[in-house]
Amino acid sequence: MYAAFRSIGAYVPEKVLTNDDLTKMVDTTDEWITKRTGIKERRIAAKDETTSDMAVKAAEKAIERSGLKKSDIDMIVVATISPDYFNMPSTATVVAHKMGLDKVTAFDISAACTGFIYVLSIAKAFIESGMKKNVLIIGAEKMSAITDYSDRGTCILFGDGAGAAVICATENKKEAIIDLHTASDGSLGDFLMTPEGGTGNPHQNELKAEACFIQMKGNETFKIAVRTLTNDVIDILQHNDIMSSEITHFIPHQANYRIIKAVGDALKLNDDQVVLTVHKYGNTSGASIPMAMNDLYEEGNLKAGDLMLLDAFGGGLTWGSALLPFAGK
Repeated sequence: MYAAFRSIGAYVPEKVLTNDDLTKMVDTTDEWITKRTGIKERRIAAKDETTSDMAVKAAEKAIERSGLKKSDIDMIVVATISPDYFNMPSTATVVAHKMGLDKVTAFDISAACTGFIYVLSIAKAFIESGMKKNVLIIGAEKMSAITDYSDRGTCILFGDGAGAAVICATENKKEAIIDLHTASDGSLGDFLMTPEGGTGNPHQNELKAEACFIQMKGNETFKIAVRTLTNDVIDILQHNDIMSSEITHFIPHQANYRIIKAVGDALKLNDDQVVLTVHKYGNTSGASIPMAMNDLYEEGNLKAGDLMLLDAFGGGLTWGSALLPFAGK
């Protein structure tokens, strides 16, 4: 039995936060942001819109496109660093309840921007072991809730949204996920983190909102991301004896245009192979890759059999890559 990437769906909030809007909030310019990141705008969830709300909307679209009934889903895994609740209940169980799927296995994982590749690897393992047949995986983030809008180094980067996919059991090897790489280096965890609130650095008195905001060592993170991602994608291609020219779509985590271009150049990929959405959504962490894939699908450019290469790098530090055909319609 193999695992097939059967469908994709996404949701983006209505509100748009442009670079010009940010110039009224921090000392920055559209030119400065664009030159350093490639980002022009990002989407921001409504105040009463939760991570699970966005996840459900993306999930319903993915299930509809899969050709399955909602009741066919037997596991839900959500990748998020901006859950509805601190610690519990998990966002996945909230999503399951909102979708009327209270009896399915449901849990969250925390791997930051690499989250979608991590949940993809989990779905693959559960299906190939025979434990599950149809797994709903979701990357959903309300990054605006953990972003300090007085910090120029981070507030220009992040946006909100959700992406979902249905991974199904198949006997057709041509549909199978080919390979997945995931890794981490906890010694560099302080490069990108939310520093307080857990048992490692608990609040002594009242809860401080700023303690839960993202903090980032930007230059250090940029350098190691380029080096790590380049090595990882080269390795997964070599390990599977696949040339970069055979890749139909390179769908990287949409963190920074300069990182994407550096990795694409290292692989000698042409512009038509590289999927870019960072300019309009910014960095949506674990939602980034499925949101980009959904755009590709809705534009009519993602077809059954297309070979996709995914890669991501995030807080933890975590990173990963995936090589797989699209097995949808």
